Amino acid sequence: MSPIRSGRARKSIIWLALAIAVIVPIGAAAASPLLAWRDPVYIAAGFAGVFAMAVLLVQPLLAAGYLPGLDGARGRYAHRWIGGLLVAAVAVHVAGLWITSPPDVIDALLFRSPTPFSAWGVIAMWAVFATGLIAVLRRRLKLRPRTWRHAHMSLALVVVAGSIVHALLIDGTMETISKFALCAMVLAATVKAVAGLSGWAGSRR
Repeated sequence: MSPIRSGRARKSIIWLALAIAVIVPIGAAAASPLLAWRDPVYIAAGFAGVFAMAVLLVQPLLAAGYLPGLDGARGRYAHRWIGGLLVAAVAVHVAGLWITSPPDVIDALLFRSPTPFSAWGVIAMWAVFATGLIAVLRRRLKLRPRTWRHAHMSLALVVVAGSIVHALLIDGTMETISKFALCAMVLAATVKAVAGLSGWAGSRR
């Protein structure tokens, strides 16, 4: 096989693997028998959460330039826009849960919910919103590139850690095996991306 064909095959495999990693958990959740007992708003809220977890797999890959055709400036541009989708998905997730059960959401926000997964979800939520806010106000805050990278990566780690624990502790719509697999991939992608970006930043000092 020629180098050109080999490169194309590698790119195709990467995109196919990512598509499978994202579609399988969402498809498994859609086939969950638990959906039969839920109203549409609750289902929408749940799938917004599943979508957010899938986005968490894509974001570090974009930030580190690991996706073919989306490296460099293109990857960073896509990372910013998809980050906006992540904020929106989390907002829909929380809003939907609020509509279906305001007392439960209030208890979660005040960290007095008896379910441990609620606290981790709230921590991840505030970290997502903080990341989005800092990104929007970056120029006004006049953050230095190094300060921005450290703040962004630190918040990203909080988002990923909180989201993974939140998802794993919930026995809900997501199918168990695909959920664990997605969480493992999110963690691996984040750790690799943060390590790579930290090394790149250190080499430029």
